[in-house]
Order: sequence, then C-alpha cells, then structure tokens
Amino acid sequence: MKKKLGALLAIVPLTFGLAACGGSGDGDETVKIAITEHNQVQDTLQEEAKKEGIDVEYVEMGDYSRPNPAVAQGQADLNWFQHIAYLANYNVDNDDDLQIVGPTSIYPLGLYSKKYDKVEDIPQGGEIAIPNDAVNETRAILVLKAAGLLTLKEDKAQPTQDDVDTEKSKVTLTAVDAKQTVVSMDSVAASIVNNTFLEDAGLKPEDALYQDDPKNEDALPYVNLFVSKKGQEDNETYQKIVDVYHSDAVQEAEKKQSGGTAVSVSKDRTDELRKVQTRLEDEKKNS
Repeated sequence: MKKKLGALLAIVPLTFGLAACGGSGDGDETVKIAITEHNQVQDTLQEEAKKEGIDVEYVEMGDYSRPNPAVAQGQADLNWFQHIAYLANYNVDNDDDLQIVGPTSIYPLGLYSKKYDKVEDIPQGGEIAIPNDAVNETRAILVLKAAGLLTLKEDKAQPTQDDVDTEKSKVTLTAVDAKQTVVSMDSVAASIVNNTFLEDAGLKPEDALYQDDPKNEDALPYVNLFVSKKGQEDNETYQKIVDVYHSDAVQEAEKKQSGGTAVSVSKDRTDELRKVQTRLEDEKKNS
C-alpha cells in the first residue's frame, strides 16, 4: 500500500532487534506486528488499540517471505498478512508450528487488466501474471479456470501449473512475486492481484474483470489471520487485538479500503479455522 505513513504509524526497522510484547513508558503494552504493506486499516486498528491500552508497532517487511520467520524468530509478536492456506503451507515446508490467533476477513481474488475491459476481450494466447507462491498460485489458477480462461487436465481441488492443459487453455501463465503482479500489468494481458496491492496500482476491487466469491464455504482456507508462535495464540492481549479488528471503527476502515468487498469472519469461528489449518497441514504432509 502507499508508503506515506500516518502520524500514528510506528514502523520499527527489523535491524533494531525487536523484543517480545512488553510495557511502554505509560504502562501500555506494546505488540509488534509484522506486515507486508502499510494501509489505512492498520492505522485505524493502531488508534483503536491504543484506547484499550495496547501500543501496536508495525514491522513493515515488503514481501510475503519474511513475516512468518519474523514471528518464529521473535522479531515480531504477531503477523497480519496471510490466509490459512498460506500459513499451513509455510508450517509444513519449514517444519514450523505457527498458530492462528484469530481471523480478520476474507477478500475476493481478482483478475485485473490495463488493456482489456472484459474477460472475453483477452486474446487467445494472452499472458496472465499470477503470484508465484504455491498457495496463491493455486487460487489464481482456480479463478482463471472459473473465468473460462484456463482448462485443467483433470479437476483438482489444489491445482498447480503442471495441471493446466496448455493446448486447451485460452491464456498462458507467468508466475511472479505477488507484489510484481501489479508491476507486470503494463506488459501482460492481465494480472491476478491480491487486494493488498491494489491501491499502489491505482486499482479498486470493482475494477476486476473477474473475481472469486469469498462467501463460499470452499473459500475458508483463504480467511486472513493474526498469527503467533505456538503457545501464544490465546494470549489475552493478542485476543484483544482481534477484538479491536472487529470493532466498528476498524470494520468501517476495512469496508472503505476494500471497496466493500471484504467479508469479516467472526472471532467465534477461530476453533473451526484452527481445524482447517490442521487439515490443510495434514493433507500437505500426506501428499
């Protein structure tokens, strides 16, 4: 998101050797949250958390590969950037055990273009940029399949590029870092872009040529989260931060930020979502 920081945003350089949750000079608790990109929702949560006696400090990390190691290594207390499927994939690949503190929202994943106004306008052989991390790549492929641009060799719940029937598909795929899907828009027919990066591209969710349905139960693996080390997921202060996220002020900011597309996921569903995490991790281990 835009790098012009609000007055209340505290971005803490990673090189400072961050400590775990501790007290500030005025008696408030400090929680360091690793993020990828700054946005107004984070500013609003920071302001509202302060009213609850919690000083939120953000560690801006730039790309998806860094916030999980930051929590695992104690450089941040929480992170706030990923969905369940990404977390499960990270844990298995890295022999880690980060846990869900609580849910935030789920967002549609959309197809955007600077060259075409409708899916049907994308030409045969058109190049589509998609995120290159395994989880978001799978979701992007499913979006393009639903849009009628890709054909799979056989139906799969978690397809990869190897499952795409290139001869029968209308488009070709180019996998890039998720942040680069925006940069690539000038040189490709269209890009699958996460909501996180839309503002930097001057895009709005309603600009999508096509997007998936975040309200579908099949979308549960893509619920976004606050994440902590194992054993800290029920920490009282961290749970308060989840409550603050679901406050009216933060929800209003989220509605504005997402163009009304974010679907808030109740904290009451945390146990259900933790079971989804366990299932996804077991499936990956056994695949």
